[in-house]
Parts: sequence; C-alpha cells; structure tokens
Amino acid sequence: MSDALKHECGIALLRLLKPLEYYKEKYGTAFYGIQKMYLLMEKQHNRGQDGAGFASIKLDVKPGQRYISRVRSNQQQPIQDVFAQINDRINEEMTNHPEYADDVQAQKDQIPYLGEVFLGHVRYGTFGKNSIESVHPFLRQNNWMHRNLIVAGNFNMTNVKQLFDSLVELGQHPKELADTVTVMEKIGHFLDDEVSDLYQQCKNEGFSKQEASPEISDRLNIARILKRASKQWDGGYAMAGMLGHGDSFVFRDPAGIRPAYYYQDDEIAVVASERPVIQTVFNVNFEDVQELDPGHAIIIKKNGKISVEEIITPTVKKACSFERIYFSRGSDAEIYQERKDLGKLVLPQVLKAIDNDTDNAVFSYIPNTAETSFYGMVEAAQDFLNQRKNKHILENRHTLTEETLEELLKVKIRTEKIAIKDAKLRTFITEDSSRDDLVAHVYDVTYGVIKPEDNLVIIDDSIVRGTTLKMSIIKMMDRLNPKRIVVVSSAPQIRYPDCYGIDMAKLEGLVAFQATLALLKERGLEHIIHDVYNKCKAQENLPDTEVVNYVTEFYAPFTDQEVSDKIAQLLVTKDTKAEVKIIFQTVENLHIACPKNLGDWYFTGDYPTPGGNRVVNKAFINFYEGNDARAY
Repeated sequence: MSDALKHECGIALLRLLKPLEYYKEKYGTAFYGIQKMYLLMEKQHNRGQDGAGFASIKLDVKPGQRYISRVRSNQQQPIQDVFAQINDRINEEMTNHPEYADDVQAQKDQIPYLGEVFLGHVRYGTFGKNSIESVHPFLRQNNWMHRNLIVAGNFNMTNVKQLFDSLVELGQHPKELADTVTVMEKIGHFLDDEVSDLYQQCKNEGFSKQEASPEISDRLNIARILKRASKQWDGGYAMAGMLGHGDSFVFRDPAGIRPAYYYQDDEIAVVASERPVIQTVFNVNFEDVQELDPGHAIIIKKNGKISVEEIITPTVKKACSFERIYFSRGSDAEIYQERKDLGKLVLPQVLKAIDNDTDNAVFSYIPNTAETSFYGMVEAAQDFLNQRKNKHILENRHTLTEETLEELLKVKIRTEKIAIKDAKLRTFITEDSSRDDLVAHVYDVTYGVIKPEDNLVIIDDSIVRGTTLKMSIIKMMDRLNPKRIVVVSSAPQIRYPDCYGIDMAKLEGLVAFQATLALLKERGLEHIIHDVYNKCKAQENLPDTEVVNYVTEFYAPFTDQEVSDKIAQLLVTKDTKAEVKIIFQTVENLHIACPKNLGDWYFTGDYPTPGGNRVVNKAFINFYEGNDARAY
C-alpha cells in the first residue's frame, strides 16, 4: 500500500503442556517457550511497529516467589528490544550461577520470564500517544494469585464511553478513558465477582482460607466471566488474557472481524493472529491450524484442559477483508491465492483502459506488498494474449508460415520492475514546498524500458488517501514518458472510516470522499451534503441499534466510474504529461476473491456492529462542522 496506512496489532499466546524438564530433555533448553515466543512475535512484526510486550507466568510457585514477569518496549525496534532485555537478564543469572545449568527447577525458581504460560503483543496504535503505558500486555495486580489479570488484544471498541460509564456505575474508578483499560477492568470486575462467589462456596463447604485458594483456581469459570464482561462490547476484537494462577484464554468478536488461529498437540497450545506464523514456528501443516470461530473463546485451564466455548452468539461473519488484501503475511496458502485472484479479476477493467493493446503495455507494481496481485493480473493478461494468438492461428492456419508463427509465439506480456523504494531517503524538511520535492523522490525508477507509445500499468494493494500517488508515484512514472499511466487498486474505493482497528477514522482524509465532494459541488448538488448532515445530526441521541448509516446517500448520485475518474483528476498535477486513469476493484469481485472474509464496511458502509453506523455518522458530522477529531 503506497499510502501510509499502518498495520493491525498482533497477539501470541503460548501454553506449555509439559513440565519444563521435558523441553530441556527434548529440545536442549528449558527456555523453549521464550524462544518460540520470540519467533511468534517477530513473524508478526508486519502487524505492528509502535511497540511490543511480553508477559509470562510460572505455575505452582511457592508463596513469596515471583510468578509474573512482564517487559514492554516502544523503542524503534521494539521486539528486538524486548528480547534483548529478557536475554540480558537470563544471561546474567546463568553467568552468576553456573550451578543452574542442569537444574531446571532452580532456573524456574530464580530466573524471571521462564514459565509455562506466555503472552506476546505487537502494537500499532490507531490513536493516542505512543507512550510505554499504551503498550500491551496490561496488568491488573492483586495479592490473590487468581485475581491477577494480564490482557492484550487486537481490537478497537466503538463504545468506550458507554463501557467506561458502566464501570463508574459499578463503583469503580478507572484510571483512564481507553478501550484497553476499560476492557481489562470489565473482565477484572467479573473475575472479582466470580472469586468472591467461589470463596463463599468454599467457606460453606468447610475449606480454610488457605485451602480455598487452589479450589477457587480450579473452579473458576472463564467462559462465564467473559460472557458477563462482554455483554456491552461493540467492536472488533481478538482478546487474549492470562490469570495469575495459570488459566488463559483468547476470545474473538461475534462477527469475526479480527482474526485468531490456534493449534494444539500434547506439548503446546498456541494462538496467534495469523495461520502461517503458527505453521512456520511449529512446523505444522495448514489443516492442523484451526480458525477460532467468531463469538468463541479458546480457554486453557491451569491443569492443561483446553476447550473452545461460545461466549456470544455469532452474528453474520464479517471478517475484515483488509486482512486478505494487505495486513496478513501473504505466505498463508489461502491468502496468497486470494491476492492473485484480486489481480486476475481486475484485468478486464485494465484491458478496457488500454484499449486491449497489450502489445504496447508494460505491467508493474508498487509497493512490494502488491506483488502477489501483480502475478495474478499478469497471468490473466497472458491468458488473454494466448486467446488472441489461438484465434489468429485458427483464422490464418492455411497461410501461416514457420517464420510468421515463430514471430507470433514470441509476443509476450511485458513486465518490469519499475519502482524501487529508496529506504535511506527521509523527508526531514517540514516546509511544504521543499518537503514535497523530497517526497517525489522516495522511489527510484527504472529508465529505458518504457516507449512513448506504451501504457504503463501499475497495481497497488489499495488507494486510501492518494497522497503518495499524487506527490510521488504518478510524477515518478510520468518521467518515463509513457502515453498513458493506469493505476490499479486491487481493493475497491475506500469510502467510509474504519472503527475496528485500522487507522482510517476521518472521512475527509479518504480520496474517494474528496472526489465525491468535488462532484457534488461541480453539479450543484450541495444540498445532499446538508441533508446528510441533518439526518446524521438527528440521530445523535438515538440508541446505536436504531442508528442508520446516512452517509451512503452522499455517494448515491454517482457511479463508481464517475468517482474513479474524478479521483484521477484530483491526483494529477498540472505538469503531468501522460494521460492518467485510476481503476478500482469491484466489491462483487472482492467477494469472489475473498469468500471467507466478507467484511467490507470501508467500501460499502455495511458495518457489522451497531456502533459502526454511529461512528460513520459522527465522522460526517465532524467533517461538516470542521471538527478535526476522531469519531470514536
């Protein structure tokens, strides 16, 4: 994606199901779990760059021994920093105490981070400061082991204020109005309730206070706690948690908006945000890794019992399609094929834009994440060319000579690596005119491969704001002097804000919105802008379940093609010599390519939760009133 749209958060939960001595015997180290956590987090580095955190729990420790360890970083290379701190501490202990080398129990007793339950998180913050306090996992501490709660997640809630107010009504005093803290306190409140009820049960059964503690740990019903805590949650989430005594869970939202996958065998249970991460780290097959069903939680009790339980009744599955287009690593077998299909399915529009003239067309891609869609587009183009060849051969089979046939078969689809990003270049000057000139040189181009009669076709994952296209890519391509530049988006037009984790919160930042706004003004339809505002404003005090997305009416007067053509006009500067066309994937073809991930609210306005409609209306109100604020 050429625009600066960053990634989703990623989670990793790992539970060792054997004693640490087992891993020392089989794998040569009791630090097996820490090593695997490093790989699980590093393989999901694509999902977050702002911070990383790690927490571990030791099972069955004696009173007075530390059993929870946590380390977080918001440094430039946060995962590396986290594990550098862990390794430094481990090496220090092992160096100072060589007698620990063959004594796994001593290692567990004396060395932090070594344990049986691990939780990792890589963070991309959609808003707020990138302070260390914002980095997961979050910790809710208590002297009762089973009341300690550690939480990390890939999520955004649309109704944080409502959740915050409900905590206040319960008598709590949350330390800040943030969805992570609010969610943790919600779970923590019902955890406290559960513990209190179980303690009373144990007391009635004649257990002493000391005897009651392990009984409470055994009897804790994690599913019931999550059911009670999540009743008012509105958002997309994959929520992971650990309790101090060793229970753990990962819970997915009922629409399946945010992803979660798991694998278990007799040695480990692991949950992560992406399937190929688990496949790679534990060398298991595609079919061995299961997707966690929407509305369900995988719960791992301290005794090692694993269950998958329904927490909230699943709704229509609306898994985020951006996971397939862009966020997830393309090494997943299904995602790889889906991205190729996105390229194939957009080719008919490309052929129309270049008048079917593949002989005078060069196909390329930018940035590197669009490479897989590029392969699909080129394969489809080659199929189109082969059909032309076959037709020509059949129509001229009586007059073809060996020489003309050889010349015909030599004709191929032309592909080139046109753009190379200059990773060393930094746009360090903030004054606009100087900075714009630097931005235009972020990519280097390959000279000498484009002819003046050529169509230059460039595929991108998606076009969000269009800033990089306008200030850099189109200018750079125009230097090669093609006849026409065709920019292809493998995703449809992004028309609506996201409120479930992607940093697309403001309507006026979306180039499709800017283009539609320009069309409304050009054609004297400004009254539609005012009508949509009034309808949105009239719903401000309605319950979320009654709110309608009226922003769809803003786009209704125009076809997709009209909006695409206006986007092309907005992205071209006066000095552009080539004709420029912008092509977007259709929503219908998106669903054909990605049949299991039908979440398309940023393209269609069809939000999977009631809070989404409130957010999009609020975003329009903010735009209309000139309020530079997020809608959630």
